[in-house]
Amino acid sequence: MPVGIGQAGTSYVADDPQTLKVMIITDAWAPQVNGVVRTLEVLGRELCHLGHEVRYVTPEGRFTVPMPTYSEIRLAIFAQRTLENEIRDFAPDAIHIATEGTLGIGARKICVRYNIPFTTSFHTRFPEYVTARFPFIREEAVYRFLRWFHAPATAMMVATPALRDELEERGFKNLKIWSRGVDTDLFKPMPGFHLPYSGPVFLYVGRIAVEKNIESFLKLDLPGTKVLVGDGPARATLAKAYPEAVFLGPKSGQELVECYAGSDVFVFPSKTDTFGLVMLEAAACGTPVAAYPVQGPNDVIGGFPGAGVLDDDLEVACKKALELSREGAREFALSRSWRSCTEQFLSNLAIEAE
Repeated sequence: MPVGIGQAGTSYVADDPQTLKVMIITDAWAPQVNGVVRTLEVLGRELCHLGHEVRYVTPEGRFTVPMPTYSEIRLAIFAQRTLENEIRDFAPDAIHIATEGTLGIGARKICVRYNIPFTTSFHTRFPEYVTARFPFIREEAVYRFLRWFHAPATAMMVATPALRDELEERGFKNLKIWSRGVDTDLFKPMPGFHLPYSGPVFLYVGRIAVEKNIESFLKLDLPGTKVLVGDGPARATLAKAYPEAVFLGPKSGQELVECYAGSDVFVFPSKTDTFGLVMLEAAACGTPVAAYPVQGPNDVIGGFPGAGVLDDDLEVACKKALELSREGAREFALSRSWRSCTEQFLSNLAIEAE
C-alpha cells in the first residue's frame, strides 16, 4: 500500500522487484550545478530504467528566497501545505529526503506527524560550510541540528564507509552506505582533443566557494594554465585576484565532458567534501586526479594509484599526476557503475508494507 497522509506506516527493506513510486525531496536542484544535483538526476533516471516511478519535490515553481551568503541557492518558503498535498496526491511507496533545507525540514515534519517512514541522505558537510561563512556559529551546534533532523529516518544514507564511521562517532544512527557512480558512456576520453590553452592544463570543476579551498589551488606554482568550471559566491573575487586563471563558468553535458577530456590533470582542493563525484567524472574522461589525502579523495581514489595522486602538498600531487597514464584513470572509472549504486539505494529504502 502506498504511503498516505493519516496512515500509520510499517517499514521494511526494499528487497523485492515490485514497481515502486518513489518521491525524492530536495532543496538542491537546477539551475544549481553540483554533485548533489547530478547524483539525484542520475538516480531518478536509473530508477526509471529499472521500472520504477519517480517524482521530485524541488524549489522549482515555488516562492523562494536566496540563501544568505550564497544567492545561487534558493530556499523554498511557505511550502508546507502544498508539500502535504503533493505527498497525498502522489501516494508514494517510499519517501527519500535528500537535503536538510526548508523543503527537507517540511517533509520531515509531515512524515513524523503522520508516522510515514522515510529515509534521508547526508551529501554535504554543512557544519564545516556554515562555520566557514559564519565563524561565530559553533560546528557542534550544527551537528546537533543534523542529528535531530536525521534521527527519525529508517536509514540515513552516506557515500562511504569512512564517513559512516565518522558520523557514528558523532552520534548518528541507522547509517547505510549509498555509494556514487559515473556514466562512462557520457564521460569518456576524447583522444587528440585538448583545451585551447597553454599546457599542461590543470582543471577544477565545482562550486566557486570558500569551503572548496580553491585558493590553495590557484596559489600553486604550476606550469601551463589553471582552468575553473563552475559558479559561486567567490568567483568574482578569485577571478580578480588571479587574472592568469581561466574562469569558464558553469558547463554541462558535452561541454563539461570536453573540459574534463581536454585537460591534463583534474585538481580537487577541497578538504570538506563527503565524496567528490567530479573526481569520478574526470577519471572516466581519462584525466588523472590530484588532491589532498583527506576523506573524500581517500574514499574515491585512495588505493587506486592509476587514478590519481594524493599528497599533503597539492603542488606535488599535481606534478606527479602529470606522469600518470590516461588509460589508468579510465580503467579505474569503468569499475564504478551507477546501476549498482541505484540498487544499493533501493535496498536502503523504507517502503510501506501491504
